[in-house]
Amino acid sequence: MVAVNFLRLAAMSQAASAATVYLAGDSTMAKNGGGSGTGTDGWGQYLADSLSIPVVNNAIGGRSARSFTREGRFDTIINTVVSGDIVVIEFGHNDGGSLSTDNGRTDCGGTGDETCQTVYNGVAETVLTFPRYLENAANAIKSKGASVIISSQTPNNPFESGTFVYSGSRFVGMAALAASNAGVDYVDHGQYTANAFEASGATTVNSYFPNDHTHTSNAGALAVADAFVRGVLCGQTALTEFVTNTNVAGSCV
Repeated sequence: MVAVNFLRLAAMSQAASAATVYLAGDSTMAKNGGGSGTGTDGWGQYLADSLSIPVVNNAIGGRSARSFTREGRFDTIINTVVSGDIVVIEFGHNDGGSLSTDNGRTDCGGTGDETCQTVYNGVAETVLTFPRYLENAANAIKSKGASVIISSQTPNNPFESGTFVYSGSRFVGMAALAASNAGVDYVDHGQYTANAFEASGATTVNSYFPNDHTHTSNAGALAVADAFVRGVLCGQTALTEFVTNTNVAGSCV
């Protein structure tokens, strides 16, 4: 019996070490951030530095929960993950707008089962709400035995007006709602990042945004990644046991 237990523990340890983290998000998470050659990068590129398991960054610029779904990018992750893997989902920057001038990214208004009808690029499309896109992806990933963390969108530069101002967009609350409805972990990445920015001060944070108020420099992306890690440590998520960088600054919210 003791031998069997040791074998089980060894198998569990091997399975845990084989876990992979997959990232689904927009340019704030993606490689090169706002685009190649712009001097920006996404925070997803720096997450692996704080973890004991590999990270696959599937984030891509300009995407929303809707367009990531329509383009089959969630399906790619769903078809790839295996039991024990972890998927981090973070959208919001590109999910607003109006369907009257549909850019292919805008979600249907509401927080539940509401749907909207549109024609995008000549194709009729039933558009879902922001929470429903996240919940559908999370439930499909969970059905493969993988874990999901829904993360709130990162802030734009909160010092843009000259003084610190942060108030999470409506997509922050909807991300929390989606996580609750799907029964998955939630990290308020927006609040953790805002707290880290406030502590760093205007001069440092302004330097994190070389081109606009959304896309961060390499140093800024690292700070945003550290803020996510702080949220993971505070929230006791599926990813917490794999964090190696436990000295990230900040307190729990």
